Amino acid sequence: MKEKKFGPVLFIPGLNKGRYPYCNSIYIEGPGILIDPASDRERLLRLREEEDIQQVWLTHFHEDHIMHLDLFDDIPLFVSEEDSAPISDINNFMDWDWLELNDDEREWWMTALKNNFNYKPRKPAAFLKGNDVLMKKGVTIEVIRTPGHTPGNLSFYIKEPGVLFIGDYDLTRFGPYYGDRDSSIEDTIESIGKLREIPAKIILTSHETGIFENPESALWDQYIEVIYKRENKLLEFLKTPRNMRDIINAHIVYGRPREPKSFFEIGERALMKKHLELLLSKRLISHDGEAYRKI
Repeated sequence: MKEKKFGPVLFIPGLNKGRYPYCNSIYIEGPGILIDPASDRERLLRLREEEDIQQVWLTHFHEDHIMHLDLFDDIPLFVSEEDSAPISDINNFMDWDWLELNDDEREWWMTALKNNFNYKPRKPAAFLKGNDVLMKKGVTIEVIRTPGHTPGNLSFYIKEPGVLFIGDYDLTRFGPYYGDRDSSIEDTIESIGKLREIPAKIILTSHETGIFENPESALWDQYIEVIYKRENKLLEFLKTPRNMRDIINAHIVYGRPREPKSFFEIGERALMKKHLELLLSKRLISHDGEAYRKI
């Protein structure tokens, strides 16, 4: 992927096509706003030297969106209030980011955060809120509250060029991710519905394809349909009583075993737990001891 400009918006592709643990960044000329500094460390260093970066904004707190935030320690940081706690304290980060980490998993992730993602606690200069509008140097940026992926997840609409940056609602075939402690399937569905109604000419995302020009409605349909396919596969699997280990081993989310096993098992468990909680609330399944079963 190559860098591309859309009016004042510079799309900076992440390494390895923006695949995790990298993400695509954007820089908005004029107001000098860098969003999600985790694309390419060397490129971001050059950007800092060449441009007058005034603020750093985050779509959300995840590690693959803050990897190179340490390069901008002296520049004001802006994030939603709901997502600020994990940014300010590594223990908060561990409590929020994954569900039910055992001691070994927690220790592994804390080490990875510090060594691989350059984690340093940061106190935001101020909080971004849904419906905030920044108008500066001929550029209008609307802040859109899009919870689900994280409780304080944000998207940004740059009005003049018609560019919408939707972060990890990335329109990939993998589908949405909603596996954090405070993630929500229902909020994810609502946020996707809100985003697809915005009259954007260009949609930019954090991972993989990254740039969608005049995306067709079918692309949004395909993305949100992944949620319902996961749910239906899980319901089918639960025609026979299953425990959590059985569900993880069914690989409903990732389709097959993947390495590193510990990483993907955490993700499988986290997403499936969200589906189990939702199905229980709808009374479509029962939970007796360790076993889940379709009613």
